[in-house]
Amino acid sequence: MRIHKLALGLGAAVLTFAAAAAAHEIRAGDLTIVHPWARATMTPMQAGAVYLAIVNDGAEADRLLGASTPVAAMAMLHRSVDDGGVARMVAAGEIEIAAGGSVVLEPGVLHLMLTGLAAPLVVGETFALTLRFARAGDMEVTVEVESMAVMNHLHAPAG
Repeated sequence: MRIHKLALGLGAAVLTFAAAAAAHEIRAGDLTIVHPWARATMTPMQAGAVYLAIVNDGAEADRLLGASTPVAAMAMLHRSVDDGGVARMVAAGEIEIAAGGSVVLEPGVLHLMLTGLAAPLVVGETFALTLRFARAGDMEVTVEVESMAVMNHLHAPAG
């Protein structure tokens, strides 16, 4: 059983990634991508989102510059913000992963927004996603499509 504890955004909370069969990670150089997943979408939806954690075990910071996938026309880094009590998404730009630090892309905070989906994202299916980093270069990961119920179980905040 492998458990990863990752500092969130400003270190205000800690997430525990449960060691479930669905949890997976990809390592390249100093970076580890932990459990890349997407929420299933409904047939008429043309947009979806990808969530994951990035752990930097290196001595130098890196930056997530962007992403691409064959299942969508575009993949953009977005941040959810509270605008007078109304939640909305804004472009996040590049995301820095500090040396020895981590960043979590999760519902309601940071995420990779997929627009122009070629087909719905179906529970149990997977798709390729290429993450583009300033130092590490391109890193291909496999994204698992999950239901919201699975997400709540796998990514519950630590107590």
